Amino acid sequence: MDELVKQLTELNGPSGYEQNIAYFMEAYVKEKVDHVHIDPMGNVIARKKGTKPGPVTLLTAHMDEVGFIVKKIEDNGLIRFEKLGGHDERILLAQEVKVLGSDKEIDGVIGTLGAHYVKFDDPKKVRKYTQLYIDVGASSKQEVEDLGIEVGTPVTWSTTSKLIGPKENQMMVGKALDDRAGCAVLLTALNELQNMEFAGEVVFLFAVQEEVGLRGAQVAIKPLQVDVALAIDATVVSDTPEETMDQSLELGAGTGIKVMDASLIVQKSVKDYLKNIAKQSSIHYQLEIFNGIGTDGGAVALADKGIPTGVLSIPSRNAHSPVEMINMKDLHATKELVKAFVLTMEEDLQFKF
Repeated sequence: MDELVKQLTELNGPSGYEQNIAYFMEAYVKEKVDHVHIDPMGNVIARKKGTKPGPVTLLTAHMDEVGFIVKKIEDNGLIRFEKLGGHDERILLAQEVKVLGSDKEIDGVIGTLGAHYVKFDDPKKVRKYTQLYIDVGASSKQEVEDLGIEVGTPVTWSTTSKLIGPKENQMMVGKALDDRAGCAVLLTALNELQNMEFAGEVVFLFAVQEEVGLRGAQVAIKPLQVDVALAIDATVVSDTPEETMDQSLELGAGTGIKVMDASLIVQKSVKDYLKNIAKQSSIHYQLEIFNGIGTDGGAVALADKGIPTGVLSIPSRNAHSPVEMINMKDLHATKELVKAFVLTMEEDLQFKF
């Protein structure tokens, strides 16, 4: 799974421009499921039937990453941009980016004042992204356009994922771990279910445009008839020294079983079921309450007459940055709990209020 996460994070696909990831997903699962298709919005939906009757279980993770989009090209070749998803403007300066041109990816940087100008500037000032620009080394608007860049061209961070830390407790650092790590969890679970018996049917939903309002999942869930759902997404830890941190969620302590966030109060029966499976299977977990985040679980839960929905969270640091960080032990714990959830489904199992 480690190499799969790295491979997925290095594909570029900001919200609304997930084609690279969607086509990869479709090809990856094609021979491992009974049916797969990409819907008109770009969601990848795959179905795998079990060996005996049982509930229809939805497993979902989102494919998109936060990024930017070209808004204007100045006459001098500098590029103004709009945000795709949530960004902290304090970290934008001097970051390397990839501009996804019409026929190739172009390297660029988000410009900044040289350090020598600090004495003439307000060092405490945080410039809004609307005041910033991307520099691709061009000196005119025409040169930028000749590179295949126009208004609407998407942009992502330019980061190569890597493993750091001691081998027995390794971390992965890179872009788009939110939520390509979740995608890797589902793909790995699918691989391991190939020769195993389970009840019912599993529907895998790899959703688009989560970072801009859970849009893909809202569309994809409407025609799907499912009995229970489980969303897999990254969350943010609170184990670092900043004064706002409360030490309630940490790297390396296991997968996060969601209790509540800004988009969802998890149904008690689902939450308790996940807790019990984790305890029985000796899977490390931690309970998560954080109102600063939302997931596709919030969109799925509101579909039809209401779908019992749980969320497994992959703890991360430096969210929505070019250097997101996860602990590989947490990632594997998440995969094990997803697999155990599917394998414990039974024909008469219901998640009542």
